[in-house]
Amino acid sequence: MIILGIETSCDETAVALVKVQRNRLEALSNIVSSQIKLHAKWGGVVPNLAAREHLKNILPVLKTALKKAKVRPSAIDLIAVTQGPGLIPALLIGTNAAKTLSYVWQKPLIGIHHIEGHIYANFIRVNPKSKIQNPKFPILCLIVSGGHTQLILMKKHLDYKIIGQTLDDAVGEAFDKTARILGLGYPGGPIISQLATRNSQPKKKNNFQICLPRPMINSKDFNFSFSGLKTAVLYKMKELQKNKKLQEALAYEFQQAAIDVLVSKTIKAAEKYNPKTIMLAGGVSANQELRKQLGEFIEKNIPSARYILPALSYSTDNAAMVAAAGYFRWREMPAARRKEALRNWQTLQADANLELA
Repeated sequence: MIILGIETSCDETAVALVKVQRNRLEALSNIVSSQIKLHAKWGGVVPNLAAREHLKNILPVLKTALKKAKVRPSAIDLIAVTQGPGLIPALLIGTNAAKTLSYVWQKPLIGIHHIEGHIYANFIRVNPKSKIQNPKFPILCLIVSGGHTQLILMKKHLDYKIIGQTLDDAVGEAFDKTARILGLGYPGGPIISQLATRNSQPKKKNNFQICLPRPMINSKDFNFSFSGLKTAVLYKMKELQKNKKLQEALAYEFQQAAIDVLVSKTIKAAEKYNPKTIMLAGGVSANQELRKQLGEFIEKNIPSARYILPALSYSTDNAAMVAAAGYFRWREMPAARRKEALRNWQTLQADANLELA
């Protein structure tokens, strides 16, 4: 089975072809056209500008994906597109492109929740010949991205129970806002991570004794809050003299505070729900310190659970993850629903506030 995936929920125009054989998923191509440079001068994504770029890029990216995968449209079995959530002007470009292709090529079409895509990025094999088995249920997944911070429990495929989530800013959003406070530019995640790494090196240690709060780390639930952490950085910036050493120290302490909360909540949730697999997903899952420290705590505190990470190429927004989620939706779909999917080009609508279900 070959699935065409399309993703335009924010500022990446992405198209991928994923091949499924014996329930093993292999990306034949995964093309992403980023708009980071365009939006950097604005300090964040401008929805209408993003949509304009998607419109310009969607066909060239599609052609490149098909060419790299060496796949003709006639060989495609299914089209999967990000239906939501996201920026509505951006989502409309992807969904309308998918609907057009579904109609012209007469292929079934499925809408995918963006976070569902991030979860199923963990099922794509970097090495298709790998003997590693797919994650075992129940699965506990920590979602960390620019728009979401959630702990999701899955007892089977497509069965999602949100057991914890942010009450304000998502962790990725907090990274971006903190970078703006520190005058570091956009996007904030990679820049803060880079500065934090510099500060952690012995020769780079400085005299700033900074201790930021770990919001809700001791709460009895599994919810998160990152707005206060961002505000604490702002207060420290006003309190202390502004210089590069302070930037490095604050970046290090902010990142560590965020990681401490994320790891602590995940471990507590795992102790309660006893998952066989713990997964990390979302754009912030590319953060090397989070990947490393979560793994160390799982090994120490939940040794019976298998820790699974998405490949870095599938951590940030991409279309291979959308195609992967599309496969599992198609696999679980009854014959009547599969027939209806051939007519989804008439009915599928982008939904900026789509809920995970």
